[in-house]
Amino acid sequence: ESRWPYLFGAIIVPSLIQVMILPFLPESPRYLLLEKHDTSKAEKAFQTFLGKDDVSHEVEEVLAESRVQRNTKLVSVLQLLRTRAVRWQVITVVVTMGSYQLCGLNAV
Repeated sequence: ESRWPYLFGAIIVPSLIQVMILPFLPESPRYLLLEKHDTSKAEKAFQTFLGKDDVSHEVEEVLAESRVQRNTKLVSVLQLLRTRAVRWQVITVVVTMGSYQLCGLNAV
């Protein structure tokens, strides 16, 4: 019991390593392109990750995916349950997740 503080203190070592390494890691290209709107840094990050000079195809692919996501309509749970095509899938998932909670599997 006297060694519990050392166990809780052991998390300090990986945390310090992460704090020292994180500034040197590149940002996510998607984040730079879609959130910060910085195309040049996004291209540089893609080049770092993919190891090739021409990344224009990847940039266009991310932008096209972003346009598709913006045009996607979000639906509520009630709308899902009212849609006949996916009603049974939603009910199956809800019953399965409820069973997991009630059977004690999470506790194990």
